[in-house]
Amino acid sequence: MNLNNIKTAILRLQGFRIGSDSVVSRKASLKGDVSIGSRTRVQAFAMLLAQNGSIKIGNDCTIQPYCMLYGAGGLSIGNGVRIATQVVVIPANHGIAKNSPIRKQVVTKIGIVIEDDVWIGAGAKILDGVTLRKGSVIGAGAVVTKNTDAYCVYAGVPAKVIKPRK
Repeated sequence: MNLNNIKTAILRLQGFRIGSDSVVSRKASLKGDVSIGSRTRVQAFAMLLAQNGSIKIGNDCTIQPYCMLYGAGGLSIGNGVRIATQVVVIPANHGIAKNSPIRKQVVTKIGIVIEDDVWIGAGAKILDGVTLRKGSVIGAGAVVTKNTDAYCVYAGVPAKVIKPRK
């Protein structure tokens, strides 16, 4: 048994749900209600932090190094999803009313859904309330603030559709 398999076995004992043939790097961090499907890989230095919410990842996914996936408002990731390095997924948001200090603002938690067969490029940011529809491709560095259409490629800040997938 290699070190990655040992780490995965320990995570299962700690109550994380991890499907068969999935590997979580010993240098990755999982905290809270995290569920990972089968044949999924979570690479070194990725952080999956449920923050009193939940993170549910499907089968055949990859989470590359240095990703930050939060679950405060709920994060659901489908099957066959590819998440490149340094992607940040944040299913929560702070209010900005001027009559109250930032630290006392109301936090909203709508949640994020990432459907099947989605590819999120390096350094992209996915913000609260967004659904990435099946087959979406999100370009590197994009900031997604609205739902995507299925099988379309998005890029930019804020992300906009640039072409359909062919």
